Amino acid sequence: MPAAPDPPGPAADQNRQRARMNFRSDNEAPVAPEIMAALARANHGAAHSYGADQPTARLQAVFAELFETELAVYPVATGTAANALCLAELTPPYGAVYCHAQSHVNVDECGAPEFYTGGAKLVGIDGAHGRVEADRLAALLAATGAHGEHESAPATLSLTEATEAGTVYTPDSVAGLSAVARRHGMAVHMDGARIANAVSRLGCTPAELTWRAGIDMLSFGATKNGALAAEAVVDFRPAHARPGRESVKRRRMQGGHLFSKMRYLSAQLEAYVAGGLWLELAARANRGADRLARGLAAVEGITLAHPVESNELFVRMPEAVIGALGTAGFEFHRWPGEDRLVRLVVPYCADDATLDRLVEVAAQAARATTRARAG
Repeated sequence: MPAAPDPPGPAADQNRQRARMNFRSDNEAPVAPEIMAALARANHGAAHSYGADQPTARLQAVFAELFETELAVYPVATGTAANALCLAELTPPYGAVYCHAQSHVNVDECGAPEFYTGGAKLVGIDGAHGRVEADRLAALLAATGAHGEHESAPATLSLTEATEAGTVYTPDSVAGLSAVARRHGMAVHMDGARIANAVSRLGCTPAELTWRAGIDMLSFGATKNGALAAEAVVDFRPAHARPGRESVKRRRMQGGHLFSKMRYLSAQLEAYVAGGLWLELAARANRGADRLARGLAAVEGITLAHPVESNELFVRMPEAVIGALGTAGFEFHRWPGEDRLVRLVVPYCADDATLDRLVEVAAQAARATTRARAG
């Protein structure tokens, strides 16, 4: 069932208004009613623990159908756990993980990948609009090996979908990057924290964007797109190519991410993908981002720093406009180290009226700034 509403009154109205005006992160959006209803359905009676429950058993078939292939899926509660477990599975302690310099695994996970791998090195690669570029990756890998056993061996390429800049990799670009990695004997991981937004935007199938394009393991995200706390490690490697079916399971247990009441994670993931809910929610968020981008791009003095290809906007705007939006109650994230750059993340539940109001406030502040300069 949907989350219980706040008791009526001024405080409840203020809470709802603050939620509508929050563009800091899709992590701050409420749980989707469909997901909350799935949790309520799972919350009846007893169920076997540690993944021996019926929702978790069904999840293997649900994800195999979604991705059109045999696979193994392991629910976890956080994206950092999913990323770290995937990279630890694919990368030896003496190996190197190549990723974009601004990727989440490199900047925002407090060394979790290095910790879980037991010492692997992360190699950050610059690239326009948050994307690793095949030519640059190939050149970097071609230059390795001069120091022999003294240097970390290239082991894994990690791609973020959608990227930290809100852009996406197409299936062809993923395949091209995977081909470069394969030539150097590397595995390929995808951090799919916002993979729903990417699949929705591209109009491709999940299979086309992942294993068919060369992805070995995927961190499948749901929390940013309406779930409570539910992510998954998805292993696309054929059973005969896995080091052992217990490998990921034991890493998850050792890392403290095996939930005793696993049914509550699995029930969310099952409801999330069933009937295409994950793509419906992502499409809403993407449409909201497009609407906001069109409105802001038409305001004098405001520019978009990156193409808007998911539900994130990176917008450069005058300080007066930033101040006016804050005064009006809009919440957003000022991008660190960047002058006048803010990030606006549109959640699945954003309404058009609030998006239009944000544009209106920005436009009014921009006009006032222009008049003040002219006067």
